[in-house]
Amino acid sequence: MLGRQALRSLLRSGSAGGGIWRRSFADAPTNASPAAHEEFIAAWKKVAPFVEPPKTPLSFMAARPDVPTSIPTKVTLNFVLPYQTELSAKEVDMVIIPATTGQMGVLPGHVATIAELKPGVMSVHVGDDVKKYFISSGFAFIHANSYTDIIAVEAVPLDRIDSQEVQKGLADYTQKLASASTELEKAEAQIGVEVHSALNFALTG
Repeated sequence: MLGRQALRSLLRSGSAGGGIWRRSFADAPTNASPAAHEEFIAAWKKVAPFVEPPKTPLSFMAARPDVPTSIPTKVTLNFVLPYQTELSAKEVDMVIIPATTGQMGVLPGHVATIAELKPGVMSVHVGDDVKKYFISSGFAFIHANSYTDIIAVEAVPLDRIDSQEVQKGLADYTQKLASASTELEKAEAQIGVEVHSALNFALTG
């Protein structure tokens, strides 16, 4: 509870008039700076001196190269799940992701973007080789220096999915949705229907 209160206080107060917290995405630097990290820690300790400060992304990430002056020939891809790293600094030709706004192709030199992911197929292209994953949800962080970080809640290679189990799951959740009596049951069944429908489309579409 105290940690959440401290974070809210930090977000309200910010630093130097809230500059760190209110900077627009377009104005954000490509690399998180050590100075910004230390500034956050100092501000945290003022608000909650007896609570261990949370880890910031800079704690886990190596410094990224600056935005190149010319467009690279490859996309450097990091693809991670909560329990493992699927791809780390993998150089690829293209990644196609199932964004909530539609299928999005990521090529070298793509404009900096954050995209929310929906259930669907993500394909990783390296030459003539295409590796396909079904992902449940997550986010893609596309950086101006042709680095792309994809964080998925769950993912599995498409060739490991049993189509019969998908059909069975879709039928089960469709029945649960029809018979749901509470809003929670309806919401859970609706999620199941959407995920299994996307799985079915990925396998048959």
